[in-house]
Amino acid sequence: MPDAVFAALPTTIFEEMSGLARARSAINLGQGFPDDPGPEPVRRRAAEAVLDGYNQYPPMAGLPELRAAVAGHYRRTQGLDLDPAAEVVITSGATEALAAAFLALIEPGDEVIVFQPLYDAYLPLIRRAGGVPRLVSLSPPHWRFTRSMIEAAITPRTRFVVLNNPVNPTGVVIPDADLALLAEICVAHDLIAICDEVWEQVVFAPALHRPLMGFAGMAGRCVKIGSAGKMFGLTGWKVGFVCAAAPLARHLAKAHQFLTFTTPPNLQTAVAFGLETQGDWLAQMPGRLAASQQRLAEALSREGLAVLKSQGTYFLNLDLAASGVAMDDHAFARLAVEQAGVAAIPVSALYETDPVTTILRLCFAKADATLDEAAGRLARARDIAAQATGARSI
Repeated sequence: MPDAVFAALPTTIFEEMSGLARARSAINLGQGFPDDPGPEPVRRRAAEAVLDGYNQYPPMAGLPELRAAVAGHYRRTQGLDLDPAAEVVITSGATEALAAAFLALIEPGDEVIVFQPLYDAYLPLIRRAGGVPRLVSLSPPHWRFTRSMIEAAITPRTRFVVLNNPVNPTGVVIPDADLALLAEICVAHDLIAICDEVWEQVVFAPALHRPLMGFAGMAGRCVKIGSAGKMFGLTGWKVGFVCAAAPLARHLAKAHQFLTFTTPPNLQTAVAFGLETQGDWLAQMPGRLAASQQRLAEALSREGLAVLKSQGTYFLNLDLAASGVAMDDHAFARLAVEQAGVAAIPVSALYETDPVTTILRLCFAKADATLDEAAGRLARARDIAAQATGARSI
């Protein structure tokens, strides 16, 4: 019989909303992928590597040139000093990296602090590894945590904390003061931080991303996870990076070898090429996405819809209550895709307990015409919802 951890799981909200979008030919602002195809030189390098390169098993921990390129990238951009041979492992995407970290490090009964709203893979993976999630709930509009919130979740069995920064779904780049607080708590309570930093390259000025690994006392107690798919807008490539001190990295590599073992060598070759040669693309990409975010925010505002500030990621959040929508976010998301032809993600689906039910996540990494049309459709959905609930439309 299937294990209860997975047998009881519903279809993910991303599959639900994307399925509805496909069935109705709706605009899909739900699942987080860009319209831009990504840098052409990197894609061409991958194709050349298939035709002319090595297509057999690469080394389990990743091609040496990619591990060196990852270490070099983080040295240049984040000031981290990583040994590519001992402290970098290449995985088949960041979700596999998360699975490897949880399965390698968590012992049955270990407690893991997780902030919600959260990426939906965290809890089933933690539980499959035998861990016990300890949830800390964050609230709009600022989504900040405090010392008292974290320490209230710590018990003698707490061993880990999972941090997503920049944050999906909130679009927040966690400020230095909050990171320093979390680092202090990790050191004081001997916690390992598993840091999902896949959005680290998608940050909008003046915000700056700082890796938790770079804070005092954290170099030996951090697992840092990155994603080439997010860096280059190639989400289907599923090339991830795990960076950790050598004793942790050895455990992570052992778990990785029994998950996917390795990652397609042509994609690894292309990502190494991209990290070494596409500095201009990486520097300019956030500005283009910031312009898309601003375009959608302004279009929604003209329609009388209220948005929360986004500092990074592909996501902008719509405040339904402030927009005059009396429905909860899941009901409104269903109405929007079914009756107005635009799909989004209700943020309540990314809580396990006591959800905030007034926030809708929108992906703005789309063409200008798509964003303009989506804003109009969301306004129509707001008006339909007002008729259905008897609320007054703005």
